[in-house]
Amino acid sequence: MLTTPDGRYIVVDGRLWRAADPRLSAAEKEQAVAELMAARRAVRAAAGDADAVREARARVDAAKRKLGERGPVWWSDGAPDYNRRMVARTPYAQWFEAQTAEE
Repeated sequence: MLTTPDGRYIVVDGRLWRAADPRLSAAEKEQAVAELMAARRAVRAAAGDADAVREARARVDAAKRKLGERGPVWWSDGAPDYNRRMVARTPYAQWFEAQTAEE
């Protein structure tokens, strides 16, 4: 998995996804990831039940917010959020191009 030099994003299929807040302790991160995985399983299990799907998706969102992957950014320098954007259309484009050229 490729992580931007500032640690703010991971790159998946050429798209930036916000990384977990590095200020979380290992225990906090482990708990939030466990909650996220359980919530994702609940989404899958709720298929066909709109209310249950909605509730499970809310759990996914809450876990991602705990991780810092959604909601307000976890960095404090005022830099914009490029979450979910194609890396080639962000200030990380040149860095990414150099990384992929090495592969």
